[in-house]
Amino acid sequence: MLELELLKLFVHDASTQIFHGLVIPVAIFSIFFYLLGISGFFHKARSYKNKQMKKFPKITVQIPTFNEPVALRCAEACLQMDYPKNKYEILIGDDSSDPEVSKMIDAFARQYRGRIKVIRRGSNAGFKAGNLNNMLRYAKGEIIVVFDSDFVPPKDFLRRIIQPFADTQIACVQAKWAYMNMQQSPTSKFASTVLMVYHNLLAKLNNRAGVSLLFGSAEAVRKDVLVRLGSWLEGSVTEDVEFSVRALTQGYKTCYLPDLQVLGEVPYNVRGLRTQQRRWAYGNMSAFLRHKKSILFGKFSLLQRALLSATMLGYISSFFLVAFMFFGALSFMTGNPADINIPRLVSDVLINFILASGFTFAGIVALGKERRLHSVPIVFFSALTIGILVSLSVCHGIIKVLRSQPMHWTMIQKTGNENFSLPQLLPYASMKKS
Repeated sequence: MLELELLKLFVHDASTQIFHGLVIPVAIFSIFFYLLGISGFFHKARSYKNKQMKKFPKITVQIPTFNEPVALRCAEACLQMDYPKNKYEILIGDDSSDPEVSKMIDAFARQYRGRIKVIRRGSNAGFKAGNLNNMLRYAKGEIIVVFDSDFVPPKDFLRRIIQPFADTQIACVQAKWAYMNMQQSPTSKFASTVLMVYHNLLAKLNNRAGVSLLFGSAEAVRKDVLVRLGSWLEGSVTEDVEFSVRALTQGYKTCYLPDLQVLGEVPYNVRGLRTQQRRWAYGNMSAFLRHKKSILFGKFSLLQRALLSATMLGYISSFFLVAFMFFGALSFMTGNPADINIPRLVSDVLINFILASGFTFAGIVALGKERRLHSVPIVFFSALTIGILVSLSVCHGIIKVLRSQPMHWTMIQKTGNENFSLPQLLPYASMKKS
């Protein structure tokens, strides 16, 4: 019994010391998100103003897909765009292993012969980046526009996304994401809020500082710059972030358009959200490590370095938060119950909660900017439940990066793929955010 008590005392003392040591990094990340939320609360987004394009450049719309019939919903929306029909083409990069999905894509393409071209390569090598690079070989446009399969662009998307390219130094332009299935489940509400923090707060701050990053969908890139810089990095699970950092380090400009919104789907179950966030954590950190010298010691200003580092390494906060919660709980459980002071316990819990809740605060601000404050209770509860599970997956992704282990691409379940059938295509391009 004495040995057991000594072991318990040792664990309690050790976990308490570690817990107190973790307060500093947790507080630093939390303060960043508090400041981000406060900044976003007072900042009003401004529309991008630039001289109008004197001509309509040729555009290639690329829709990469892997066993996703909902890609045809995206293609249908692209067909309805009000851009001159002879000035843009639509390529569907079909990497599908399911022959039924490929048959559906072929049947749809036959209905729009001359407007839609299906590109296949017989494998999924290099994941999405490999698919995009393969389509690039067939692209005739000066500007490459990329949509993930579950996205539904508005009719005026192409006219608006090209405007920043009037500045010849602009290489990449990114539109804002909106969420068509936010109300589907508690998970989809939480997933949407996580993205809202980025799109409504951090992306706008990055844009003001001149270091906007691509998000992988609803984006446009100059083809000649893409080719000149070596195309998309195959095998990367966040080829978007990696390329935009590469473009910035080479002296090109990037741009974010907060007033151009494109509907897309978010994961609606915990498994899908964990997969998505693990992938993004892995990809962002990998991109940072790949370009760390240019980011930290290159031509960027101190503010730009800080924002790029915070954006690409922000997922590390989950690692510290999980450890903070674990060792805090371990310290409490191994303590002497007789020593518990209820008032002090309540105050300590409240203080630690405030210290660790910067992201939650930023999420509430982001929901307010989207006029969705009614979702705060569910999102708050989800952050304390689903959020913990997601944080564990993020930690897994970070560990894989640090151990130089590969991250394999996995398709995330989306409602559009589950409920989609070819005869039910609707003109989604005119949909507005509910």
